[in-house]
Amino acid sequence: MIIKTYGEWLVLSFIATMNLVLLLSTFSLFIGVLSEEGLNPAIVNVGAIFSFNTINGKVAKVAMKAAEDDINSDPSVLGGRKLSIQLHDSNFSSFLGILGALQFMETDTVAIIGPQSSEMAHVLSNLANELQVPLLSFTALDPSLSPLQYPFFVQTAPNDEFQMTAIAEMVSYFSWSEVIAIFSDDDQSRNGIITLGDKLADRRCRISYKAALPPEPSAKRGDVLRELNKIQMMESRIIVLHSFSRTGLLVFEVAKSLGMMGKGYVWIASTSLSTVLDSFYPLKPEIANSIQGALTLRPHTPDSKRKRDFMSRWNQLSNGSIGFNPYGLYAYDTVWMIARAVRLLLDQGGKISFSNDTRLGGISGSTLNLSALNAFDGGKQLLSKILETNMTGLTGHVQFNQDRSRINPSYDIINAVGNGQRLVGYWSNHTGLSIVPPETLYSEKPNRSSSNQHLDKVVWPGGETARPRGWVFPNNGRELRIGIPRFIPFGDGHKNPSYYELVNKIKSGVFDGVVGDIAIVTNRTRIVDFTLPYIESGLVVVAPVKKISSSAWSFARPFTPLMWAVTAAFFLIVGSVVWILEHRRNDEFRGPPKQQFVTILWFSFSTMFFSHRENTVSSLGRLVLIIWLFVVLIINSSYTASLTSFLTVQQLSSPIKGIDTLIGSNERIGFQVGSFTEGYLMEELNIPKSRLVPLGSPEEYALALERRNVAAVIDERPYVDLFLSEHCEFSVRGQEFTKSGWGFAFPRDSPLAIDMSTAILSLSENGELQKIHDRWLSKSACSSENSEDDIEQLDLKSFWGLFVICGIACMLALLVYFWLMFRKFSLLPPEELDTTSPSTSRSTRLQTFLSFVDEKVEKPKSSSKRKRESMSRIGYHINDESPHRSGRMDRNMSQNGDS
Repeated sequence: MIIKTYGEWLVLSFIATMNLVLLLSTFSLFIGVLSEEGLNPAIVNVGAIFSFNTINGKVAKVAMKAAEDDINSDPSVLGGRKLSIQLHDSNFSSFLGILGALQFMETDTVAIIGPQSSEMAHVLSNLANELQVPLLSFTALDPSLSPLQYPFFVQTAPNDEFQMTAIAEMVSYFSWSEVIAIFSDDDQSRNGIITLGDKLADRRCRISYKAALPPEPSAKRGDVLRELNKIQMMESRIIVLHSFSRTGLLVFEVAKSLGMMGKGYVWIASTSLSTVLDSFYPLKPEIANSIQGALTLRPHTPDSKRKRDFMSRWNQLSNGSIGFNPYGLYAYDTVWMIARAVRLLLDQGGKISFSNDTRLGGISGSTLNLSALNAFDGGKQLLSKILETNMTGLTGHVQFNQDRSRINPSYDIINAVGNGQRLVGYWSNHTGLSIVPPETLYSEKPNRSSSNQHLDKVVWPGGETARPRGWVFPNNGRELRIGIPRFIPFGDGHKNPSYYELVNKIKSGVFDGVVGDIAIVTNRTRIVDFTLPYIESGLVVVAPVKKISSSAWSFARPFTPLMWAVTAAFFLIVGSVVWILEHRRNDEFRGPPKQQFVTILWFSFSTMFFSHRENTVSSLGRLVLIIWLFVVLIINSSYTASLTSFLTVQQLSSPIKGIDTLIGSNERIGFQVGSFTEGYLMEELNIPKSRLVPLGSPEEYALALERRNVAAVIDERPYVDLFLSEHCEFSVRGQEFTKSGWGFAFPRDSPLAIDMSTAILSLSENGELQKIHDRWLSKSACSSENSEDDIEQLDLKSFWGLFVICGIACMLALLVYFWLMFRKFSLLPPEELDTTSPSTSRSTRLQTFLSFVDEKVEKPKSSSKRKRESMSRIGYHINDESPHRSGRMDRNMSQNGDS
């Protein structure tokens, strides 16, 4: 057919276009119908997006193909189906990565492994969310890739939050406080450094400077040189490097040329350096020389036979194109995770089917073939099976926590030494830093205490093995400005300056530090950092005292009057009790009433010196006496010690006994101008300001106390010691009522505070600090703080327990004794009671009982002697004695031995 006009050509073109559209629509409908029918394909398509000219890209390519071959060689894994991994090289381009993902989503791909970088993951995760295709990556480890925002994105290796935690704990372990961060300005590195800053802050450390470099691979030598020149002029020497391997090696190369890989520097690199150490061993000399002494992390994978077997196959699998590193293990396990999840999905009745997204087909005016993009109908089910993974892979136990992170994240800590590497320890989320492999500690309880953190010796840059200090005085800084009260003086030179204002000058930037007699108190620690105290201090009360001479009654001072009275009463009580218990059997406690009264007094007070001559024969008497002698021993010892103290210490007297006396009075109190004492007395002890008198020198102290302008002066102990060394008419009253110390003040988080504290601790341990104190702050004899008033009299409350025990013993002994007497008395026959009538009065019966108690009991004798005496007595009196007398004698004989 010949087209004659332009109009005919236009009509025919329109008809052809409509036919083509109809044909494509019919084909798309046919494909959609097939997808909806749930036909499970014989080949399971999985995509992979990487930059395959990078170290991890090359390693991942080899490992994923090895996993594909191993899965397809075992028909039971996918139930006879084949796994096909389609590779797409993004070549560091996010645009090419997006195109690769779109191609995969047009070809019914059940999952995509990758992308390699986090910035690409942020974009592709949105596509995965829409088309419900799981996206799995073991290298895009940005901590900000939240599962809430990107539910179809899964990180199959520990993300960088754990790596940054490990670095922060290393910084804290070596007692550094500031680091400099160098990073590639991409999503993964930038967000990793943000996380590092948070982890350091948790440990009172910080990032002092962040050096951002162009993203991989666009960083040039000039970019690196410019940043390192800045860093070289700064204070901190702890440098954390977080970038990909190409940029990282460039940083080390430039740092080596600038002398920044020498003594005093510390370099901690993220896992990118360990991939270089692993994949290019042995290292080229120029690379090895540039990284000497650096520390780096490597994902830890437990040793196993499967892992060793896989590593032995590596050279064959890679044909020697690239060395092995742990990310090959993660690539291998990621493929197996997908295969296992697909098999579970199919076994539980799920189907691999895809359908068109009607929203994409309705977009008009677009030249893109968006209608070809298919959504994975079983994407949610496959994702859930992936997250339920519970298997043992080449990387160890593979399982996810509720936050969708790998369980038991851990790292090897590597020291670049010589032409290779040296393992110095491990980090795990379970126990922190350790020299023991993490898998051996998982059965124990987590222990993150500082005493449980350990690493082996590290060879630092420059070949040093001693821990670097971590900072220097910056070359781009000015000279330190150190303020002192009274370098750079602070104050007018005439009166004491305000120490709070002096310390506050650090916060405002006027001073870089303050040294001197700076008390470490709460309101100052809120604005500056103090060193360890180099001298102990505390507030004490100084008041006038007068010497007192010994009086004739000084011997009575150890005990209070009540104590003396109770002690004397117990002497009499115990003497009376012993007399009662011994009276019937002991001849030494018998006689006329006057003699017995004297015996009681003599026996009671002679026990004070353990010089009593009377023996005790009854068991109850001996028991009471033993307890009483123990009480007397304690009282004598206490009295002797107290009296010795009263007679040997300097005898000074003052109505002021300490801070409590001042608080309860209305007396005026002096304090040192400029110190924290005024605020403490007002705010903590509620003493009105009207009672406080500012004093500026020791001379003012002495004058105010002598003239009674103030009743006492309150100041810190070192000042008081110096003051009392020249003024013996005053003395410390009471004890220190605050505990603090003097230290040097520096800005918050200043490394100078740590180093000065270390120096002070060293001086304290070797005794030099005490020698300095003794030389300059030693007290003279007249500054003794002890006085007679400071020695408390012994009162009853110190001994009441002993008196109670003794009193109870006496009462029990008397109760037992009188119970025995009543029992024996009640057993006597009526004719022996000397009563002729049953209606005998009570008084008569009481007199009879008292006579019975007062009656002498003979000591027991041998049977033969008792018999002879009995016969002799009977023969002699048989005609003279009345029957009553005879019965009385028999009764006496029968009762021999009564107690």
